[in-house]
Amino acid sequence: MKDSSGKKRFVIDLHNHTSRCNHAQGSIDEYIQKALESGIDIFGFSDHAPMDFDPRYRMGFDEMRAYENDVLQARERYKDRIEIRLGYEVDYLPGHIDERVLHADVDYLIGSVHFIDKWGFDNPEFIGKYEGADIDTIWQEYFDLVEAMAKERIFQIVGHLDLIKVFKFVPKTDVRLIAESAMDAIKAADMTIEINAAGYRKPIGEPYPSRELLRMAFARNIPITFGSDAHAPDQVGYRRSDLYEYARSAGYKEAVHFVKKERFSVPI
Repeated sequence: MKDSSGKKRFVIDLHNHTSRCNHAQGSIDEYIQKALESGIDIFGFSDHAPMDFDPRYRMGFDEMRAYENDVLQARERYKDRIEIRLGYEVDYLPGHIDERVLHADVDYLIGSVHFIDKWGFDNPEFIGKYEGADIDTIWQEYFDLVEAMAKERIFQIVGHLDLIKVFKFVPKTDVRLIAESAMDAIKAADMTIEINAAGYRKPIGEPYPSRELLRMAFARNIPITFGSDAHAPDQVGYRRSDLYEYARSAGYKEAVHFVKKERFSVPI
């Protein structure tokens, strides 16, 4: 794809899973084939990293080497057709983040908050906890964790920044006030946020992050990347054009990708 000046524009998709996480389906080759069909130039696998909590939804530590080898072998097979990246999505859960993951030889780590005090707030199994709760308090607790995660300075990308909106329980307080300290911490840590398509497939019906938060990121010069967050091959590239237009409408003209945790910018 080229812009009006004839320069190449890149399509990036760094957040995708494999069947090793126990809640995704399809082979690595099927994901890559869909990426090729979708016109993606740089495609990353970032499956759920192992940890000693909630093992049903992630690979085991004994699978890390096989996962990494599978992706690296695919990189070699497809090297003339698409750039493949290797990463992990790592749950930010204090006391359960393993050094074996943090020191893995990968291109990037996505830091994601899926738990508030071990409550899996985005899991439909536990949606009942929202009923009768103070939603503003829940949102503040969530963004306090995002802020703490950024201050650790161990991840390159913030995963689905406002995942807490997944079931449409929204706060009365302006989200920009709730998230301000977290956004400042993300900027201070020189992290990237992803524009994540999974929200389109959830009750909230919009990407992560919201337009308000994306504008806050742009105002702070926080770089962006993109992710389908695919758990099946047919989700790769889902609403890709909408995601890119969404980014451009906030002012973004570039996105980033990573090689061995070094960040590179490309036009979108």
